[in-house]
Amino acid sequence: MSMAMDHTAAGANTMWPAFLVGQDDKPVRVILIDDDEHMQRVVAQELMADPRTLVVGQAGSVKEGRRLIRQHEFDVMLVDVNLNDGQGYALIEFMKFQRPSAEAVMFSVMESDEQVLRAFEVGATGYLVKHSWFGSYPQAVLQVANGGAYITPHLARRLIQKFEARKTGEGHAADHAASESQLLSEREKEVLRLVANGYTSAEIASRLEISSMTVNSHIKNIYRKLRVRTRAQAVQFASLRKLF
Repeated sequence: MSMAMDHTAAGANTMWPAFLVGQDDKPVRVILIDDDEHMQRVVAQELMADPRTLVVGQAGSVKEGRRLIRQHEFDVMLVDVNLNDGQGYALIEFMKFQRPSAEAVMFSVMESDEQVLRAFEVGATGYLVKHSWFGSYPQAVLQVANGGAYITPHLARRLIQKFEARKTGEGHAADHAASESQLLSEREKEVLRLVANGYTSAEIASRLEISSMTVNSHIKNIYRKLRVRTRAQAVQFASLRKLF
């Protein structure tokens, strides 16, 4: 299924820093929503094989997913794009309303640019392709739980090309971008650059020699100033507007 699955759970965990979320005594809690029973079982087994992640609920539909979100305390939701009674986007929006501190990772058998963009627009911080040779479900869960975003290298390359193609005009757009750029302080731009490069809040704090609380404060200010809701949206906005 995934090359990253070849490691043993114990081996992966011995290299996991103590300051990151997802430890043996306090694993990242996950709810899993997929209408393919076989795939749901495979993903759940992979997550439970890693002591850093714990499946606390499973569902196979939008209706059941809403119940899970309301009833369970969790940190990350893994949700399929297409469910038997609707689409996973609705569950991400519902989750963001019910549990704004939780993160969402969407997964699908397809590599659709439109699906990835829409997932990020509604609040996902990760997108995983089923049966991909890159990455694994525990990796995706742990990365978003620690403040990062998750996407396969192939999709990342295609999205970057798509973002570049969307850049249009220089006159008014350039003036508008300049005024938007001035909204962010130099430190906020620095933080946003590191977010764009995939660093977690803890890693950014270490690199800039500031506290994680200060990093999260900068990120909240960036969200407010750019009028976005997620890290992925902030990075996309900054890339399109050439803010760094």
